[in-house]
Amino acid sequence: MGLFLLWFFFGFGILIQGGYLLMVFSRTAWYTRGSKKSGIQYPEEGVTVLVTARNKFQHLKVLIPKLFEQDYPKFDVMIVNDQSSDRTKRLLEDLMAQYPKLRSVTVKYTPKHVTAKKFAITLGIKVAKNDVILLTDADSLPNSDQWIRKMTAPVRQEGKTFALGFSGYQDQPGSLNQWIQFETILRALFYLSFGLWKAPFMGTGKNLCYRKSFFMEVKGFKGFWNIEGGDDSIFVNTYASGANTKLVIDANAITVAAPKETWKEYVQQEKRLLHAERYFRVEDKRKMGLYGVSHALYWIGGIGLLIYFGIGLQWEYFLVVLGSMSLRSILLLVTFKATSKTVQGNVPKMKVLLNDLLYLAYFWVLGSISYQAKTTK
Repeated sequence: MGLFLLWFFFGFGILIQGGYLLMVFSRTAWYTRGSKKSGIQYPEEGVTVLVTARNKFQHLKVLIPKLFEQDYPKFDVMIVNDQSSDRTKRLLEDLMAQYPKLRSVTVKYTPKHVTAKKFAITLGIKVAKNDVILLTDADSLPNSDQWIRKMTAPVRQEGKTFALGFSGYQDQPGSLNQWIQFETILRALFYLSFGLWKAPFMGTGKNLCYRKSFFMEVKGFKGFWNIEGGDDSIFVNTYASGANTKLVIDANAITVAAPKETWKEYVQQEKRLLHAERYFRVEDKRKMGLYGVSHALYWIGGIGLLIYFGIGLQWEYFLVVLGSMSLRSILLLVTFKATSKTVQGNVPKMKVLLNDLLYLAYFWVLGSISYQAKTTK
């Protein structure tokens, strides 16, 4: 009975894992942009780049000049100073004298029934001059001077409600950064691939575009004001569809963020993200859940069978299991390498196979704690 269960776990796990890698994730890994041009000349509609910041003086000092290097004729930058206690206010005053298209608004307090970032974003959108809103974070930098043009094109030119982009992290030495690179690519494989399947379910606020008029029409974050996080993922999950959303997969349309430098900071960030996923639509939670369950069964069944046949010296079966696991490992490596190249133009350092095993702890331990938590900080 025990041997049957191990075979069942392994067979089910590797079948579902193969399906994700070959049928779903391959959409992103080997994505190619169409070369057709419509020939229609669209007017260059105004864009507001919106950034909320709390005590991000050092990041804003780098980000704001970088934003004004963008090759787009009609845009302004709105910085929402969210109760900063550092030198942010003075910096913004100095830079607004230097950049006429830089504007700022200050949040002095946050109402009790809402979370800080949602309130800051809402305030920024309300006072934005332009209808097209492009969001990023203070610690993120555009990868090229074409970022605004490319990220907003689906909303400006194709009538889409959402344009979803990729945001990576700076490649740095250390095991934490290698894990961050792995988890970022895996998360992107989910939301970009299903988005390409016309079933979008989340995005990242580090690289997200939609219209002010739409935001105001749906009353912004109504229904999840009190949830920590979700200003990007839950908002997209609630309103995005295959018809109103387009993925922007282009190395020149990404942002690159500063990664967390300690495991404590990283875990706190991930708990907030994973907690927000609790409020996703049921079918979208199943997409991630099926991968997580099959991933666990694959490892439990595979390692269990290797131990069983190794102890019993049944080498023909041992080699069948080992060969199957090796094929899946090769496919995983190729998928991650191709995806990294497709979405960001480079392949950061990451121990894919080791981190794939560690994903068990991330999904089942950290994921369970975050999902069950009533509140997160």
